[in-house]
Amino acid sequence: MPSSGLRELKKARTRQLIADTAARLFAERGYEQVSVSEVAREAEVAEQTVYNYFPTKEQLVTDREQRIQDRLCDLIRSRPPALNPAAAVREFVLEGVDGIRDIPPELWRGEIGYLAVISPTIHRLVLALVERQAIALASAISDTTDVSPEVAKLQGIALSSVFQIIISEAGLRTQKGHSPTKVARALHPIVERILDELDRWFSVSGAPRASHRRRT
Repeated sequence: MPSSGLRELKKARTRQLIADTAARLFAERGYEQVSVSEVAREAEVAEQTVYNYFPTKEQLVTDREQRIQDRLCDLIRSRPPALNPAAAVREFVLEGVDGIRDIPPELWRGEIGYLAVISPTIHRLVLALVERQAIALASAISDTTDVSPEVAKLQGIALSSVFQIIISEAGLRTQKGHSPTKVARALHPIVERILDELDRWFSVSGAPRASHRRRT
């Protein structure tokens, strides 16, 4: 493997180590009771290394959601002409729900859903994150679909609300003692029905822009 590839692999492993260490500590003690320096010490890296990957403590919790937002926008912008935005993200969203079952139990209560239930700080972060996601999705929809800016905004809010529901339901069910596998099993049909409804609505509210059709 080229040296550049090895460096990227090492960076990815370090990033995952830090994220997993933070989740484990948050699960054990709560978000507010854990400092960045403690995450660094437990992960056996320098505190500055943590900040290199996660510039703020909040990003230790929200980083995955930011990457999800970026992927959703990519899927909407690159979708085939026949697909509306809801249909374009359907498979990715459902795969994400099913992936909950793969999260180790010792890390699960340190994930954003449960933390948002028990921490007012994380609850506020989720609300801000969902709002940013709605704006980003609305922009992607507006750029690729012949709908008014107001409808694009409404559709962006609708799609971001799917993730708000996933986060909220995951947290509440975890608070009741449900395992990641049980949470994933319960959420899949719920999210599937929501996406079906959005698919029907989006299908009648706008077609892809001509310029978007030419690009694809």
